[in-house]
Amino acid sequence: MASTNRRPDRVAAAIREEVATFLNQDVKDPRVVGLVTVTGVDVSRDLRVATVYVSIYGSEAERAATADGLASVASHLRARIGRSLRLRLAPEIVFKPDESIARAARIETLLSQLKDAPPPSGEDERD
Repeated sequence: MASTNRRPDRVAAAIREEVATFLNQDVKDPRVVGLVTVTGVDVSRDLRVATVYVSIYGSEAERAATADGLASVASHLRARIGRSLRLRLAPEIVFKPDESIARAARIETLLSQLKDAPPPSGEDERD
């Protein structure tokens, strides 16, 4: 049973590498202006859809423009992935924002604020 899940995982890893290479070297859409990091790829069991999770750094306007640019290059990227991975049917590429890094930074900030805050005035400090 484990062997049935291995191929989508291998394809997802290969797609992740190909998308990262494309975004670092070959993307020509002028809307892709922010720093884009591919954080993960999920491929459906039938290999028809690949969801690419990306973190986009920059201002809100840059992130929105970059997201639009990524959506427009998805079909070109689909053809490129199909050729490079020699897949019979290239998966549809869907970009989704990955907010986990921003969420983790926010949690870290809140925890450091709690750590540095003085204890409430009505309670004793107990060890």
